[in-house]
Amino acid sequence: MARCFFPALVTTIPWEGFHFVGHEIRITEAMDCYGAVVWPSALVLCYFLETNVKQYNMVDKNVIEIGAGTGLISIVASLLGAHVTATDLPELLGNLQYNISRNTKMKCKHLPQVKELSWGIALDKNFPRSSNNFDYILAADVVYAHPFLEELLITFDHLCKEATIILWVMKFRLEKENKFIDRFKELFDVEEISSFPSLNIKLYKAMKKNRRSA
Repeated sequence: MARCFFPALVTTIPWEGFHFVGHEIRITEAMDCYGAVVWPSALVLCYFLETNVKQYNMVDKNVIEIGAGTGLISIVASLLGAHVTATDLPELLGNLQYNISRNTKMKCKHLPQVKELSWGIALDKNFPRSSNNFDYILAADVVYAHPFLEELLITFDHLCKEATIILWVMKFRLEKENKFIDRFKELFDVEEISSFPSLNIKLYKAMKKNRRSA
């Protein structure tokens, strides 16, 4: 999960380099916005996807990332062969699209999409339940410093079908993270599948409660 910073020597836009799935991934960040920075939780999820391809095979799977930010996780999922929809707030889509395009063009089996998703808003219009067939929902650090946690819960619930798997990484900083987990467990069966105590980060797998038996 090494990362290296390349200063803006030639261009005016600095970028950070990451290595996943046999590719160098160059990510442009915006330091004035939480959502446009690569946080450690994103690196944890990327590493998990890369090293657990047998158990969580992304090839030809329908994947959506919520709170995609810089797009690093969506890029890695795309490089692993998934149909990816990367989503975030409208003001972040420009940088998100730029990062995804520069790192996936001519490299991925399926060209990823970038879409606006404001949690809890116009979900039926923009992501109708009838067409939500996501195998995986990916999320990293979506709870931190965010006032719309109930809307986030509604969004998770809206996007999930019975067989959808949520892979979600969270860094615990404040009491609100614990409270959100408690609310989340009311709707989803949650399993902690990895933990990084030194980083205060946990990786969860979740599925909707009350699923029909196979």
